[in-house]
Amino acid sequence: MTHRPSLPPSLYTEEYFRTACEGFDEFNETQGQRLSRRLAAAFAVAGVTPGMKVLDVGCGRGEIVRHCARLGADAFGIDYAPVAVSMSQKAVAGEEGRLGKTGVAQADAKTLPFPDGYFDRVLMFDVVEHLYPWELHTAMLDVGRVMKPGGLFVVHTAPNVWYDRFAYPFVRLFRILGGQGGNYPSNPRALNVAVNVEVHVNEQSGYSLWHALRAAGFRPKKVWLASPPQNRTENRLLAAARLVLFTWPPFRWFFEREVFAVAQK
Repeated sequence: MTHRPSLPPSLYTEEYFRTACEGFDEFNETQGQRLSRRLAAAFAVAGVTPGMKVLDVGCGRGEIVRHCARLGADAFGIDYAPVAVSMSQKAVAGEEGRLGKTGVAQADAKTLPFPDGYFDRVLMFDVVEHLYPWELHTAMLDVGRVMKPGGLFVVHTAPNVWYDRFAYPFVRLFRILGGQGGNYPSNPRALNVAVNVEVHVNEQSGYSLWHALRAAGFRPKKVWLASPPQNRTENRLLAAARLVLFTWPPFRWFFEREVFAVAQK
């Protein structure tokens, strides 16, 4: 039998979730009461309302489960890393008896422990890039199984792999020429968060995520790109170049850093 790769859960430690996983600053400051810009943007798209049943696949620290429950939804989180399950259980403990019910369990995204057609929303935030292609396809098939007809599957992943492959070499060269090369490693996965070299195994472009959803039987309603605010002080020429690269097609398809998607069965 051909061996199919999978990352070990031991890679995901509390240190990872508190120092490298998206939204760690906000979580450390507020214990999940405040979401990062990126998580808040993805969560807003889900349109969670009271009475819904919501599943957070790869729930990490548990703040999304907590926010779903505060909106009156019954929210469930699964993660295959024991540390994530422990952190999530602590994050939602204070929400018991408020509005929606909560539940957190250790489980594999490829074999979700829920009945067919159970959830109104399934969320997968910053998980896709950690699943090998065969795992992602299998997980998406099972997401489709547990979703209600007409339910929404909301995905966020970063970085946009087209940026890493095609735009980053030019960005790095420009920064090297400007004397800032030390901040731009040759491997873009090591940019800002070195541990991503180990745990990012399947980064996506907008097109590849659209294709993955279609291959798993979903109808993508919308797939789009975004980027974190730059807030740079630059001369007019660089500011104009940034405006073109981040807002004009086809350049923005390569320079925007984040990929979002909403799909139905």
